[in-house]
Amino acid sequence: MPNPRAVAFRVLLKIEQDGAYSNLALNHAIRENKLSGVDSAFVSALVYGVLERKITLDYIIKQYSKIPFRKIETKTKTILRMGVFQLLFMDKVPDSAAVNESVDLAKRQRLQQSAGFINGILRSITRTQPPYTLPDKKDILSYYSIGYAVPQSLVKLWLAAYGETNTEQLLQSLGGRPKLYIRVNTLKTDKAALKKALEQEGVVCEDVPALENALSLSHTGSIERLAAYKKGWFHVQDLSSQLCVACLAPQPDTVLHDVCAAPGGKAFTAAQYMQNRGKIYACDLFDHKIKLMRTGARRLGVTNILAGKRDAATGMPLPLADRILCDVPCSGLGILSRKPEIRSKEDLLPADLPQLQYQILCHSAERLASGGTLVYSTCTLHPAENGDNVRRFLEEHPDFAGEPLTLPQTVQRAVQEQPYEITLMPHTAATDGFYLAKLKKR
Repeated sequence: MPNPRAVAFRVLLKIEQDGAYSNLALNHAIRENKLSGVDSAFVSALVYGVLERKITLDYIIKQYSKIPFRKIETKTKTILRMGVFQLLFMDKVPDSAAVNESVDLAKRQRLQQSAGFINGILRSITRTQPPYTLPDKKDILSYYSIGYAVPQSLVKLWLAAYGETNTEQLLQSLGGRPKLYIRVNTLKTDKAALKKALEQEGVVCEDVPALENALSLSHTGSIERLAAYKKGWFHVQDLSSQLCVACLAPQPDTVLHDVCAAPGGKAFTAAQYMQNRGKIYACDLFDHKIKLMRTGARRLGVTNILAGKRDAATGMPLPLADRILCDVPCSGLGILSRKPEIRSKEDLLPADLPQLQYQILCHSAERLASGGTLVYSTCTLHPAENGDNVRRFLEEHPDFAGEPLTLPQTVQRAVQEQPYEITLMPHTAATDGFYLAKLKKR
């Protein structure tokens, strides 16, 4: 039987060295090693836990290591992070197991010299009370950065943009795995039938007050194994994306552009609003993503999507549209809980992104018919990528105006904004971090 800690080690190393996506690397390893439910859950908890708390774990290791952190070899760092996480953040793992298994793992990796070093640090942690202390809260950037395992640059950005209360609640929301939401495929079934089918397979379903055809799921196991999934009765989609399409309000027998569409979730939801009538031009830059959209559309029985390759910033003009969804590439700061491998990176705020987003917005807006609606959206929490871009656009395009949003009562605003825009946050809307603005062509 494969050793679960060895499997977790290989996944973490692949993410660290090759830049692999955590969910893909983890799922592949679980399938390849045919892990049982208990072992699979342990490996998942260990991998995601180490990724989520990497900055905190490194801070702790530095306090105990006599070797400068930058000089510790990558494999040794990875085993140390795993060991410290088991000691301090996994209640059901005995200290002796966390230490001994880490040392054995080092030896199996032929890190004979590192084994003693790892043993010494981990045993020192078990003997020290408290095992570590956070920086003084007077140094608020360091305090939040180490305490919540995010770069100081992100803490600084959110404090300036959203204030301390929102920042702390945002940071708290990054812990653990986010809720799983799905969209009922109204082209094939209804919510009652879908709930019944899922519950017969042991899935726990909950209604979502904010949206009629949304459900939250737990105890799913692998989504792809579910009969309802294979039948195309639903697709996975966070509430933020579902709200985005609801605000766009697609109508049957109209033309819609989804200019940065992959993996296709918003286009699929739009097709359901349109009752599979009209046309959706769903575009992306990469062939494999276009193939992914076409596969998803077939599973769901969506026939009005035309998926094709196109550069949203410079591509050839599309036919005039009644609705345009401009969900642009972004820094992804609103979905750090879904992509824990990126949250420890210092370069989370690329300087050139806002200009690319603005170029996509302007180029897309040229193809909107008079009286049409455009929704600009991102899955990030960064004013330069969000409200700043939209305000600039409205100033430079007098033929467009903001259209006030109609939002569910359960969705609360976290910050003061214009009626045509909203920054969705986990603690005020129960969604991913997300921004959307609704614009109308006069």
